[in-house]
Amino acid sequence: MPVLYLFAAGVGAVWPNGQSGGGQGNVIVHLVPGPIHYDFLLPADERTRAVFGFSDAAQHPGARWVVVGWGARGFYTATGDYTDLRADVIWQAATGDQSVMRIDVAGKLPKEVTRRVLHLTEAEYERLLTVIRGEFAEKRPIAGAGLSATDQFFAARGRFHLFRTCNVWVAEVMAQAGLRFGRWTPAPFAVTLSAWIFQG
Repeated sequence: MPVLYLFAAGVGAVWPNGQSGGGQGNVIVHLVPGPIHYDFLLPADERTRAVFGFSDAAQHPGARWVVVGWGARGFYTATGDYTDLRADVIWQAATGDQSVMRIDVAGKLPKEVTRRVLHLTEAEYERLLTVIRGEFAEKRPIAGAGLSATDQFFAARGRFHLFRTCNVWVAEVMAQAGLRFGRWTPAPFAVTLSAWIFQG
């Protein structure tokens, strides 16, 4: 089963989603991998801050980037890296859990930070912001949830499970925003491969 899952992830990463956007514009967005999944890093300009005006995290005065991700509530809100993994949390995420959105901020990115760069037009970036904003089910942050001193979690739309992971969500957002990407990217390596092929 794990071998088939990873094989399918590779196929899904190279199977085009039928969209044509990305690669031409002047707006820079980063896809940055963590230990478990990818986050979008959006420029912390007035437009982006306004879209996420309900989040105190997004208004941090020293931010250069607004970090946005999606995941399973039980898994994402308590798991910073692989050392935090527990069997019950993994099982809940694999079989189905409520989803959450996370907002954090970042300053200047060190050169050594691994990233995939998306070059978007103004219109493409507006669509991306609209899609991501639409993933928030509530504007009120989840009390007591956080992995850093600056982040916030919010209830999100849809459920997380083995076939709709946080990395699959990246591909869904890309497709809904009209950007070229793979159709199904359940693992970090699939996002990496898809971004390299379609957003090179």
